[in-house]
Amino acid sequence: MKITPSVERWAPLVVLAAVLLLWQLVVTLFSVPEFIFPSPWQITQQFVEFKEPLLEAAWKTFWVTMLGFALSIVVGVLLGFLIGSSRLAYTALYPLMVAFNAVPKAAVVPILVVWFGIGLGPGVLTAFLISFFPITVNIATGLATLEPELEDVLRVLGARRWDVLIKVGLPRSMPYFYGSLKIAITLAFVGTVLAEMTAGDSGIGYLMQSAGSQQRMSLAFAGLVTIGAMAMLMYELFSWVEKRTTAWAHRGTNAS
Repeated sequence: MKITPSVERWAPLVVLAAVLLLWQLVVTLFSVPEFIFPSPWQITQQFVEFKEPLLEAAWKTFWVTMLGFALSIVVGVLLGFLIGSSRLAYTALYPLMVAFNAVPKAAVVPILVVWFGIGLGPGVLTAFLISFFPITVNIATGLATLEPELEDVLRVLGARRWDVLIKVGLPRSMPYFYGSLKIAITLAFVGTVLAEMTAGDSGIGYLMQSAGSQQRMSLAFAGLVTIGAMAMLMYELFSWVEKRTTAWAHRGTNAS
């Protein structure tokens, strides 16, 4: 069966509509209380009633996430370049990074609160700590898996190691880089919300924590939907940029 571009475009919306309809039917038929599991209609009502607080909290969470995410790009690219271009650096640093990434970030937030206090610092740093690892690993993988034959040919033609990395290795790593960005941005939102729920005084995470403590589950779910929408939009943005800057890597798909 041939899948047309129009089918691909509408398929996510159709699936979303089906999930929401099924959700609404289950909650209605089984008379599930709102404080246990709210329906999509009840969540929509919370969006209308608390539109301004939700927008204000979403904006705070968004720009805190972007600060942490931008920091993760800088550090992730630099570390990835170092690890991917040097066998010694790969051997020395990669195991330490894996061990650090395995540490639950929820356990790190209280330490960040002691060091930086309540507010902006823990949110930015948690978003950074939870999202830089995929970027580092993908950049390192793109550089480390450069074909030896290709590198030998370039060396014969007079290219130095630096020329090979900059002119061939980095462009070849771009699909890996964009793939890591799409993963890292979702993780960055998770990190920010985690910090806001644990040590924040504003933002979506703080709003959800307050709503949950008051058993206002509809408002808490509205916060979840807001986070999901922001992460999805950023994911689609990076997908759009990827298709227009690395079309050579998507020859089998429609890159327009």
